[in-house]
Amino acid sequence: MGSLAGGQPATLDIEELLATRLLVQGNSGSGKSHLLRRLLEQSAQWVQQVIIDPEGDFVTLSEKYGHLVVEGERSEGELAGIASRIRRHRVSCVLSLEGLDVEQQMRAAAVFLNAMFDADHEFWYPVLVVVDEAQMFAPAVGGDVSEDARKMSLGAMTNLMCRGRKRGLAGVIATQRLAKLAKNVAAEASNFLMGRTFLDIDMARAADLLGMDRRQAEMFRDLQRGNFVGLGPALSRRPLPIAIGAVETQARSSSPKLLPMPETVEDVEDLIFTPDPEEFTRQLAPRRARPAPRPTTDILAELSRATPLSDQPISRPGGEGTRPAMGAEEREERVSAVLAEILADPESGYRTDSALYQDFLVRLRMRRVSGSPMPLAEFRRRVAIARSGVDAATAASEAWATALKLSEMVSEDLQGVFLMLANAAICSEPCPSDARIARAYGTHSARRARRLLGYFEEQELIIVHADLTGKRIVGIPELQVETAPGAADAPDEEAGRAQAAE
Repeated sequence: MGSLAGGQPATLDIEELLATRLLVQGNSGSGKSHLLRRLLEQSAQWVQQVIIDPEGDFVTLSEKYGHLVVEGERSEGELAGIASRIRRHRVSCVLSLEGLDVEQQMRAAAVFLNAMFDADHEFWYPVLVVVDEAQMFAPAVGGDVSEDARKMSLGAMTNLMCRGRKRGLAGVIATQRLAKLAKNVAAEASNFLMGRTFLDIDMARAADLLGMDRRQAEMFRDLQRGNFVGLGPALSRRPLPIAIGAVETQARSSSPKLLPMPETVEDVEDLIFTPDPEEFTRQLAPRRARPAPRPTTDILAELSRATPLSDQPISRPGGEGTRPAMGAEEREERVSAVLAEILADPESGYRTDSALYQDFLVRLRMRRVSGSPMPLAEFRRRVAIARSGVDAATAASEAWATALKLSEMVSEDLQGVFLMLANAAICSEPCPSDARIARAYGTHSARRARRLLGYFEEQELIIVHADLTGKRIVGIPELQVETAPGAADAPDEEAGRAQAAE
């Protein structure tokens, strides 16, 4: 990484870092980005790297080290798919979020990190995940962004730092201020590199993390740019000052440099206040502002509401006139058919709701379904009900109406799983297996399916127990019903039939 005070080389054990994670802290200008670049350059040939880059500073790694640059201005479905393939094929990449506003950056990073976290077990290769300006993605308190975006981003960062080790994800997070970073994220790091800091609260926290006396915290004010105090199993067993070495690539942005002022010009008032004659004939160049990308779902929704430019009938081959207005029943039949067609795809369970919604709107347009498009919230609700497998008779029962009310107690992404359990209990069907529950949630992880059941039990929505043979039974106290016994490790028959049909 550089050199120690006595001139000896300062080394970092990458294998140990993969198991223990790293936190870098320092005020703006202390050399955090330089430190991260040194770490990335030195380890590029040894381990796969993924960099969450809010300012686009690390894209220059692609020129020398071959990192793939992924622009953040993509849909959630695209980002999730790219992250999954990045993990599968072990390609180092830089997720550049430059040009997005803070909330869009948080959402894009969360989708990307979650997709990497949810990779299949066979692809759990070691990955060094570097997050610059981590306080943006794991804020200690809410800011100007929506609560939904904050929870989404904070959850992804918590997964990375708290549970990522077993999945091969080693978090390296850098922040300007420890006080702005969520404590549960910072606390999971076992290695620390602390740079120049001026605020008392940040110096005190840095000293605590390094196991130093608070009276020694004043030393952080005196650190030079590019100098850090390191501690941790991958660095040193006691705090040591480290001067970070040189790097081979440079960021696109650079620190401000002083330039000499131009020589004094005579008649400076005339120069400034007298307009140039060419200014009256020269057209001002249009201001080039980079607009924030509009969500594709909004654009497709507008297209669905579009009306013809003319009231005149549209001529068609054969002399047909204007198409007659579509009745409510016919429209509902077409909407239901499109929804069933989308969900019939065995891979639909692993696509994000936003991606499914985009596909849904496009198919409605292709079938010329008129009227206002279904809102995204209603679409998610209908997808959850459809994935439960409920039939018409059960859907008309009072027990199902109660189950729908109970499902509102959990988040939208969990409603489909709960309604599937409720349908099995109402119809006294065998308890769904871990594989089936996982598919309803959109993952391949059986352990996540079991955690969902534990979460529902904590919310007092279900009771899980076993019969004498060890098969699982799920009961719903509010409905006074329970499933028939079912094997938790049974294969997902529906997914198997779909694959066989393909």
